[in-house]
Amino acid sequence: MSRQVFGSLAVIGTLMLGACGMIYQSPGVNPLLADSDSKVRVLPITPESVMVANRSTYQPKELPSVFFANAGGGSLQRGAGATPEPVIDYQNRPGALETRVPPAIPASPYTIGVGDVLLLATPQTGSTVEQLTGLLAASNSRQGYTVQDDGAIAIPNVGRVQVAGMTLEEAENQLFQRLVENQIDPTFSLEVSEFNSKRVSIGGAVAQPAVAPITLKPLYLEEALAAAGGVTAADLDYASVRIYRDGTIYQIPLRELYSDRSLARIQLTDGDAVFVDTEYELNLAQAYFEERIRLAEFQQDARIAALNELNAEVSIRRSALEETRNNYMTRLELDSVDRDYVYLTGEVGSQSRYPLPFGRTATLADAVYSSEGVPTRTGNVAEIYVLRGSPDPREFGALTAWQLDGRNAANFLLATRFQLRPNDVIFVAEQPVTKWNRVITQITPSLINTAAAQSLN
Repeated sequence: MSRQVFGSLAVIGTLMLGACGMIYQSPGVNPLLADSDSKVRVLPITPESVMVANRSTYQPKELPSVFFANAGGGSLQRGAGATPEPVIDYQNRPGALETRVPPAIPASPYTIGVGDVLLLATPQTGSTVEQLTGLLAASNSRQGYTVQDDGAIAIPNVGRVQVAGMTLEEAENQLFQRLVENQIDPTFSLEVSEFNSKRVSIGGAVAQPAVAPITLKPLYLEEALAAAGGVTAADLDYASVRIYRDGTIYQIPLRELYSDRSLARIQLTDGDAVFVDTEYELNLAQAYFEERIRLAEFQQDARIAALNELNAEVSIRRSALEETRNNYMTRLELDSVDRDYVYLTGEVGSQSRYPLPFGRTATLADAVYSSEGVPTRTGNVAEIYVLRGSPDPREFGALTAWQLDGRNAANFLLATRFQLRPNDVIFVAEQPVTKWNRVITQITPSLINTAAAQSLN
């Protein structure tokens, strides 16, 4: 009886295994199928065929421009605006004049301040000026970057860079670091084209009251007076130069100024006010200095208000950008954005669709390894296909199957160079033993049931 059972099982198993093609159907790429309406052309993936496949035109979709924008700076010119000229009244003629010289200023390099205009320039070769990857277009047209109220300059593609209070060398290092962080060629030179942050005012008995800027070179008293057109006092006995600094008034009689060269070389500093007075009484000079103090306070208050307005404007812009970006990301999550996809099927780690990235092309390796790669236990690495339809509508059923033979591991390098196109299908065939294993898995319950039935009979 047992021999009959086992004989029957053997016969049944042989018949079922022989008909496994009918029992178990698995997908595959076969250009010779007669019942197929598609015209399939199988081409091996080689260095030459990769170049041919990559020639097909494709423009990757781009992220919205909001992802490349920054809050930037203020849109309006801010500041205190024009201020009235000082009013000068003459007093009585002086008697003896006392000499009071301000203390010497320690030597220090120039530090960048609010209002300075910085110029970024690239090295020159002959008469050609190279541009820094779209960064220095404004500078090459001689439009520098003004240090704004918050102490920063706004550079396209880089953002706001804090430079106030830094020396030129320190600012260059800061800019170099920011350019490298934004992957921009950091070849540049930095200079101050307009000095607006440090000034000395000159008034009184001069040809032209003025405000002289302090530049990279120290500003001396004689140079400040020359910038105002020189002293116009005719009587040297009753004229003096008064310097207001940090709440203290210093006085130099004009006759001593002309006779002592060291007095003419007194170095001035930011905020000094120089007043050429032809009278002994200090009322006129004091009124002038008080006016300068009030003007400085007014400008400081206006600067603080402008800075607050700038911060509010930048914050509003940044919030609007963030909201727009979040809305777009939500649309991506809800799949309401038109995107290009590649589809993975067959013996891959996870059958899925792979979204082509924004702004760049993806490769076969990118898509395969995004789905956990090819499991070598079940997947046939010799038959990794990229199925691509013909772009010609007259050949709607025609497709090309680009085959990667992964039995040679060196060929996987080609997968990193094979560019994908929208609606490509990546198919990995199954191992031959996998097919048999699945057939046996399906028929084993039938064999057991048959054996059980025979034993009962």
